[in-house]
Amino acid sequence: MKAKIIITPKKAVLDPQGKTVQSALEHMGYAGVAGVHVGKYVEIDLAPGTDRAAAQTALNEACHRFLSNPVIEDYKLEIE
Repeated sequence: MKAKIIITPKKAVLDPQGKTVQSALEHMGYAGVAGVHVGKYVEIDLAPGTDRAAAQTALNEACHRFLSNPVIEDYKLEIE
C-alpha cells in the first residue's frame, strides 16, 4: 500500500510562493490563471500486511502533529 499526502496553504493564508508562480505564468503569456497555491507532496510506502484503518489513523496524527502546520495548512490523505 502507498499513502499519498498533499499539503497546501489554507485559502485564507497569504501564499507568497504561489503569488510568484502566478505572476510568472502571467508574464509568460498564460492567461486566465486566477490563483496558485504551492504546497508539498509526500508519498509513504506502507509495509505489506499493514492494517489500512490503523495506517489511516496513524498518518492522520502524523499529518496533524508533524507533516503539516494545521494553523496555516490543510492536508489530504489517500491510501491506495
